[in-house]
Amino acid sequence: MAKLTSNLDDSELDFGNGDFGEPDDKSSGQLADFGQFDESMRKGFFQDDKLEFLKDLNLNVYIELGRTKMQIKEILELERGYVIELDKLASEPVDVYVNNKKIAEGEVVVIDKHFGIRITNLVDTAERLTGMRQ
Repeated sequence: MAKLTSNLDDSELDFGNGDFGEPDDKSSGQLADFGQFDESMRKGFFQDDKLEFLKDLNLNVYIELGRTKMQIKEILELERGYVIELDKLASEPVDVYVNNKKIAEGEVVVIDKHFGIRITNLVDTAERLTGMRQ
């Protein structure tokens, strides 16, 4: 059984039975002195820039030109030069996906020998956020 002797009034506290003794009015203590907290530098969930901390995340972006269905036999016969016909017309907009969620439509453009997409239509914000609020 552990015993602790207090130097305040020479009383003994017995920790063996869970009895911690009565509070003593003779104990002297001081309040902790904390410095001022500068709220002006605080940024968090309750500020106007709630999403600021998410802006540097990398997300998967892909463009879907169209789709088609093929039998396994046709896929096995694919070779160089084979053309696969898609379900969209060349004049139809392509779909822009971010993390498997359609966010926009656009048209294919060529920029210095690279393909690009000019956004022509954004999916409604409420529709884009469906499934995020749970």
